[in-house]
Amino acid sequence: VLCGRTDDCPEKYGEKRTFVEYSLTVHYYCLLMSSGIWQRGEEDEGVDGFLITDIRKEVNRAAKLKCNICKKKGASIGCVAPKCKRSYHFPCGIKKECIFQFMEDFRSYCWEHKPVQTFMDKESRGASQCTICLDLVEHLPTYTILKSPCCKNAWFHRECLQYQALSAGIFFFRCTVCNNKDKFQKEMLRMGIYIPERDASWELEENAYQDLLQCYQHCDIKRCLCKKGRDYNEPDSKWEIKRCQCCGSRGTHLACSSLKSWEQNWECIECRSIFAKSGKYGRKKKRSLATSEKTDGTTCLMEEPSPKTPRQSSGSQHNFLLQSPKIMYQNNLSPCSHLELPASNRVTMSLSPLMLNRNWSLRQKHLREQRKEVCKILKELKLQVNTKTTRLNINADDIWNSALKGFRQRNFSPTNTIEINFINCKNKSKTDTSAASKHHFFQLLVLHLQNSSLFEGSSAKNLSLDFQAVKENLYFEAGKMIAVSLVHGGPSPGFFSKTLFDCLVYGPENVKPALEDVADVDVAQTIKMIKYANSLSSLQSTIHDCYEFLAAAGCLRPVTALCDKNMLVNDILIHHVIKRIISPLESFRQGLKTLGVLEKMQMHPDAFSSVLCHKPKRLSAETICDLFTIHSSSDVKEVKGADFWMGYLQDVESGESVVTFEDILLFVTGSSSIPSIGFDPEPTIKFLRIRYPIGDRLLNCLELPITNTYQQFKNKMELTIRNTLRVERE
Repeated sequence: VLCGRTDDCPEKYGEKRTFVEYSLTVHYYCLLMSSGIWQRGEEDEGVDGFLITDIRKEVNRAAKLKCNICKKKGASIGCVAPKCKRSYHFPCGIKKECIFQFMEDFRSYCWEHKPVQTFMDKESRGASQCTICLDLVEHLPTYTILKSPCCKNAWFHRECLQYQALSAGIFFFRCTVCNNKDKFQKEMLRMGIYIPERDASWELEENAYQDLLQCYQHCDIKRCLCKKGRDYNEPDSKWEIKRCQCCGSRGTHLACSSLKSWEQNWECIECRSIFAKSGKYGRKKKRSLATSEKTDGTTCLMEEPSPKTPRQSSGSQHNFLLQSPKIMYQNNLSPCSHLELPASNRVTMSLSPLMLNRNWSLRQKHLREQRKEVCKILKELKLQVNTKTTRLNINADDIWNSALKGFRQRNFSPTNTIEINFINCKNKSKTDTSAASKHHFFQLLVLHLQNSSLFEGSSAKNLSLDFQAVKENLYFEAGKMIAVSLVHGGPSPGFFSKTLFDCLVYGPENVKPALEDVADVDVAQTIKMIKYANSLSSLQSTIHDCYEFLAAAGCLRPVTALCDKNMLVNDILIHHVIKRIISPLESFRQGLKTLGVLEKMQMHPDAFSSVLCHKPKRLSAETICDLFTIHSSSDVKEVKGADFWMGYLQDVESGESVVTFEDILLFVTGSSSIPSIGFDPEPTIKFLRIRYPIGDRLLNCLELPITNTYQQFKNKMELTIRNTLRVERE
């Protein structure tokens, strides 16, 4: 009814929709670009919010206008350039190379006033491949050819870009060369490419990734003992298949490798050979090989795969294993033991960007799993906390002294529920017993501890030696505060060095520190001079120069050969990093025993390492989406609201919003980070008929308004969150 054509070409004119009850057929793009119509209805009214009566009025208005291209009536689209009176149909405009911008006010420009891309005089006027269709494209400033705004030599056919945008959707449409999204999408929208606000077509395909959910289920032992075959798998029995804990691409029945339980570690022969060649195969692994012998004295033949079984290349396994964060623990070495190996024994490889990205993703997945485990453990510990309350009066300007006073007061008990009452320097009370104030208190406290004189180092910190702090028993109080913070919903500390963590978990006698653990610049320089001495005479000269330091440290030893420097360096490191601070370390350990935290750390070292030694992962759209549970009814509009919420998270992640994920979390919960124990109650979302969003910090509930358009939703979110947080800060 708008362009007068019967063509059904969704790529050019948008979806063609027919409404039999209204005797009405429209192309979606014709409707969007018509100059005299707006969305005045709800999303489920009329045609995507365009009311049927408004469409008929627009048809009547256009019937009086003649198209400047085909000279027929019904031209509903006009050029927005000042003083330009041209009108045209949408298909005519496409044919005449007009530009239609599918954003903001949905502006259209005629062939004379359309925006063009600027080309530098220095740019090559040759030809290159279109990186979508791989055909040649000339470097010419024409309507049918577009240049990437982010890559110097990336050129595309307009038609290829439009097909790519329709397939990828707003979340995945980006430059095919550099992967830039924001700058690329902005320029393509300006030049008339339509980017639908939906997920990519491959994400919408049902069971598209079903093959990735298959686990390897095959016994690769040379002599499989299972009568039902190598592929037989019976859970919770001796015929359960255990996969290699390193590569996951080999398997064995528990009985075939004499494994007593599923929890026992097992590696395939390829992974063992890689460990052996890299010099990282520890003594305990050799013992585990011995355990593969049968009890009757016969040896169980190890994993020589059957000829029918597909196998990864050894190179791919090698790359993966060398980068895997699990290797140190699987070899039962201390986590810092890789630093002890001489450079000649270390394997260095050049990894492809794809492999590095895969390894990084695997490490991040491992961290997420470990943090989930910590969350469960801390929730178990929190069962000790009773309903009896202890109120702490906290001065935010003097967080340490006021916290210390509160923790040392007679009625303080770690098993009581903690309430925080913030006061200012004039003792004017600001009563706030909500969880938000407790989050804020623990954030300030952990940040102060991280930067206090009790710890030394840059990002990964060890305990320092502060005699006054030892005298006042502050190391004990620091350990106690961190334990209480973890169980009562405080943030993840994330600043422990691996050496400090291992001393706490395994005991200082089982840990060998590295040069990176030395924070004192002068001591580090002395160790380097000894370590890198290239002759016996230079080594003896260095020892002579630092004789007093070595004597005070108890590290003097006769040096008769250059290789003696390794033992000397080791002695200095153990003295400076461990023996020197043994008293603070013991006090700190005693403090961490509060509420049973240290005991759980020793039982689950991998899990607690993820929150004590690693900074929390930056918040992302996926993290926030998983954190909030949407409580919805059968109202169709709420489903649209959920889409708006997801779209808004994507905007925040891509930097297209003035609000950050931390702002959203702070607005709802009063905390800008996710505690190690998680939130209680768990954050939820409700869609209500309200004007503006509301953050209920008592229930951790985000109440969102139901809006007609995404832009209205985004504007209300940003206005409310920014103003609320600004007022709070003031």
